[in-house]
Amino acid sequence: MTQTINSVFEAQQKHKYTLRNSNATQRIDKLKTLKATIEKYEKDIYAALQSDLRKSQFEAAVTELIFIYGELDFAIKNVGKWMKPKRVGKSLTSLMAKNRIYYEPKGACLIISPWNYPFQLMMSPLLSAIAAGNCAILKPSELSPATSSIINKIIKECFEEQEICCFEGDASVSTALLALPFDHIFFTGSTAIGKVVMEAAAKNLTSVTLELGGKSPTIIDESANLKKAAEKIAWGKLINAGQTCIAPDYILIPESRQEEFVMEYAHAANRLFFNSNQQINENAYAKIINERHFNRLTTLMDDATEKGAKIAFGGGKDEAKQTINPTVLTQVNLDSNIMKEEIFGPVLPIITYQTSEEAIEQINGRSKPLTLYIFSANHKNINHIIKNTSAGGTCVNDVLIHISNPKLPFGGVNSSGMGSCHGFFGFKTFSHERAIVFQSAMNMSNLIYPPYEGKHGLLKWLKKLM
Repeated sequence: MTQTINSVFEAQQKHKYTLRNSNATQRIDKLKTLKATIEKYEKDIYAALQSDLRKSQFEAAVTELIFIYGELDFAIKNVGKWMKPKRVGKSLTSLMAKNRIYYEPKGACLIISPWNYPFQLMMSPLLSAIAAGNCAILKPSELSPATSSIINKIIKECFEEQEICCFEGDASVSTALLALPFDHIFFTGSTAIGKVVMEAAAKNLTSVTLELGGKSPTIIDESANLKKAAEKIAWGKLINAGQTCIAPDYILIPESRQEEFVMEYAHAANRLFFNSNQQINENAYAKIINERHFNRLTTLMDDATEKGAKIAFGGGKDEAKQTINPTVLTQVNLDSNIMKEEIFGPVLPIITYQTSEEAIEQINGRSKPLTLYIFSANHKNINHIIKNTSAGGTCVNDVLIHISNPKLPFGGVNSSGMGSCHGFFGFKTFSHERAIVFQSAMNMSNLIYPPYEGKHGLLKWLKKLM
């Protein structure tokens, strides 16, 4: 495997110089080919996501396929504009020059994707890399093998290995790839593995984009509409069984509103993911990816209850089916592991607060989250929270939807990630912004360069330019 990886890498190192000269029409054709091939294998993609995560076709369509089709269409429409050199203003030292920013491909890139949205989180950075004119080697997650297999099939049908190639396999494949001097690495996954990727990249001074995660908080204040808030939070938390990097991780709510919120959340969860007989609807509710993650979540719940947390809703689980029911915890001890780790599952802890400042302190006392959610009708309070916290992105009175707008940058900050993606921001991620100055060939040295005759000489020179 290592020999094959090295062979493909060397081929891409040579081919990247050809790709850097590709024009907008050529890149658009590649994006169109990728879209057509995805459409061809759409049924197989749905089947793979059902096999790996028990995703319903509706959920897979909304969160994986439609998302990627939208990004592809947006790139196809705009890549020609993105590629054009950008004019910038003149400076005192370049008054007679033309100043431009050229977007040139970074070269040979490595894209490592996770298992929770295995199709979307591979294809999204890939289409940005293609739009920017790069070669790429792909490493999908071994924990979602059915989806990894169909990704590999699509890539082989669309591209030559010297341009885009996919390698399946376990962590040893990732290790072999990370040892190579890529021009850029795009990694989506946990903060812990992100540190490993960054350390490996540092050895080759390779630039990185890290799309990580963290404990994304949700603040609900006294003015919020609890019914609407609970419905949106339940959907955002429980889609893909909570295995979403931007899922609401925990709730901060005034104590006086906690009981009503739990009731509304339970109603919403029952309506979305349970049958009429109060059993989980497996046609609508995903499973936990594997036994290890199931046991991790069970351990977090057990630790929380042993330290005083109460199960206010749910709590059921089925190990044989790798299913954990939607669960709400109240009276959660802040020293519980569930308040220290990203949950990445359908368990929702609730923390009560007395003042807005207390809620802000809870957020700022932890690492900067990937997303912050605010539910409020009080604009002054909303702005106060935004100004006094930091997060990769923020939604007010909704959840998740900021990721779906290709005109917005998506990315984390510090431990929740670095760099951004989607739309033009994804194109920029896989491009080097090259500054170019076109100076006039005429002999204008007397005008361009200031004399060294003290302040009086400098004043004369400035007057010439005015």
